Amino acid sequence: MNAIALDLRAAPFGSDTQAKPQRARPERPAAPGRVQLVHHRETMLLTARIRVLLILAVFALVAVAAFARIGYLGVAGSSPRPTSLTEALLPERGEITDRNGKPLARTFPAYALWFNPRAMEDEGSPLVGKPADIAVRLKEIFPELDEERTARLLASDKAVYIARRVLPEQANLVHALGEVALEIPREYDRHYPQGTLGAHILGYTMENDAGTLEGRLGMEQVLDERLSDPALRGDPVALSIDLSVQGALEDELRRGMLATNAIGAAGVVLDVDTGEVMAIASLPDFDPNLSDAQHSPNVFNRATNGTYELGSTFKPLSVAAAIDAGVVRDFSKRWDATPVKVSGATIRDLKPKGQSLNVAEALAYSSNTVTVRIADALGPERLQKAMVDLGMSEASPIELPARGQPQWTDGKWSRLKNMTVSFGHGIAVTPLHLASAYAAMVNGGVLRPATLHKLEPGEVPRGRRVFKASTSSRMRQLLRMISIYGTGRSANTPGYRIGGKTGSAEKAKAGGYARTALISSFAAAFPMDRPRYVVVAVLDEPRGTLASSYQRTAAWNAAPIVGRLVPRIGPMLGVRPDARRDVDISDLRNLIEKGK
Repeated sequence: MNAIALDLRAAPFGSDTQAKPQRARPERPAAPGRVQLVHHRETMLLTARIRVLLILAVFALVAVAAFARIGYLGVAGSSPRPTSLTEALLPERGEITDRNGKPLARTFPAYALWFNPRAMEDEGSPLVGKPADIAVRLKEIFPELDEERTARLLASDKAVYIARRVLPEQANLVHALGEVALEIPREYDRHYPQGTLGAHILGYTMENDAGTLEGRLGMEQVLDERLSDPALRGDPVALSIDLSVQGALEDELRRGMLATNAIGAAGVVLDVDTGEVMAIASLPDFDPNLSDAQHSPNVFNRATNGTYELGSTFKPLSVAAAIDAGVVRDFSKRWDATPVKVSGATIRDLKPKGQSLNVAEALAYSSNTVTVRIADALGPERLQKAMVDLGMSEASPIELPARGQPQWTDGKWSRLKNMTVSFGHGIAVTPLHLASAYAAMVNGGVLRPATLHKLEPGEVPRGRRVFKASTSSRMRQLLRMISIYGTGRSANTPGYRIGGKTGSAEKAKAGGYARTALISSFAAAFPMDRPRYVVVAVLDEPRGTLASSYQRTAAWNAAPIVGRLVPRIGPMLGVRPDARRDVDISDLRNLIEKGK
C-alpha cells in the first residue's frame, strides 16, 4: 500500500484552507540507455585499474631483477674496469727484468693498423680505391711493409692486422687516406726492448679470445698468471739472467757459428753455488716483437729442448764416478790404451798417445779406450746410478716449458752400453743437463736445480750430494790440467784459471751415425781454484774449412768460444784475472809432464 504524503505547498502557513491529503506517485523506472552508460563506465574504470596494476607489477619485477643483479655483482663478481686510480695506472701486463733491473719485457698503449672488410658491408667493396693503389700509399707511410703482401691482404675478405706499433703521426696519415676499412684501434702492446736478445728465455705474447695478452713459450708463459694479476703486476719480475752476460754469450756463439758455418749453436752460463742461470742462448734466434713470432722456424730451444750425444764431455763425469767409488785411487797407474773389442764393436782413440796412459793423461788427451776400461771396472750399475743422480734420466727442472727429455735407456745396461755412455755416446741430453752436472762436479759435489728466477741468499736450495767433496777437489785439478796440457788449451785464457773438457760426437741418425755431421762442445768452469761459474758451448754441425779439416772438432771451435767469452763476462760477474792464483796441481803435474 502506498504511503500518504502531505503537500505543504498546497496550503501555506496560516491559511484557513484545510489541506487535502494526496496519494504519492510511484517512481518511474530508469531509462534503458542510462543503465548501459553506467555499466560501460564501470567496466572501463575496472579495466584501467587492472592495467595500472599490471604496469606497476612489471615495474616491480624489473626493479627486483635490477636489485638482484646489483646484489649478485656486489657479492659474486666485480666489474672488469679498474676500481681504483692505482689499478687504472697499472700496465695490463707486468714487467720482466734481468737480475739488475734492466728491462726485458714491457707493456704500453699502442696503435695498430687493422683491415676491416666488413666496414662498408652495405656498399659492396670495403675500399674506395684499388687494393694495389692503397698498398702503394701505405708503403709510403710504413716503409717496412711488403707491398705485394699488403695488396693481397686488402684484396681478401679476411680481417687482419696490416701493421702493429703504429706511431700517432702514421695514424694521422692513414686517416687522411679516407679509407673507412683501414681502422686504427688502440690496444696494449708487449715490447721487448732488447730485440732478439734472450728471445728463447722470454718467449712472446699473443692476444687471446678475450682480447688480453697471453704468454706463449718462455717465461712469458711460465709467469702468465703472475704478470696478469692486478695485485702483483705493478712489481717487476726479476729473472736470474744478467743482460750483459747474455749479450756476450750470444755474441761469441754467433761468431763461432759463423766462423765454422754451423747450422746452430747453444750455450749456458750457470752459477755453480745457486743453480741460477746467468745466461742461456740458442741460435739462430727469433724476434719476439714480431706479430708472427710463433711461426718463426727458430723458436726451438737448443739449450733446453735439444738433446744431443755430447761425446767426450762425459769422460770427466765417468772418471769422477770411478773416483767416488774407489775404482780410481792411484793416479800414476797405467791403463791399457789399446783398442777395445766388445760385442762385435771396436772402440779406438782418435789420436792414440801410446800403449798405456794414466788417468790424467787419458783426460788430457781424451782417450776413449782408457775411459771405457775405467767404466768397465766401475760396472754398469754404478755408472748408471751416477748418471741418474746427476739428473741425466729426466727432463731438466728449469722453469721453461721447452724441456727436452733425455734419450735414456732404462733397465739393466749391457757392458757395451756402459762403455759407450762413459764417453758420451748412447745417451743424449741437453746442454743444460751437462752444465748442471759440471756444476755439481766442481762445487764440492752438490747438485742444485737450474733456475731462471733470481734467488735471494735465503732462497738457495740445499741440493743433494752426488759426489764426495774430495772427489770434487780432485776433478778441479784434472779439469784444469786438460786446459793446460790437453784438448782444452785454446780456452786457457791467462788469469782466469779455466778448466774444462772438449767433446766431439757424430750426430745420431736412423740406423747409425752421420759421419759428416758433428756436435762439438766444450764444458768448463772458472776460476778453478774457487769455481764460481760453469760455461757450456755447443756447435751443431760445424763444417771444417779448407785450411784445416780438424776445425770441425771441439778443440778448434767450441773451446775457443769459451776462451774468448770468459774474459768478457768475468769482470761482469765479479771475477777478475789474477795470474798469481791457480788451483794446486803440483801432485799431478808430473804425471803428464813425464809423458810429454
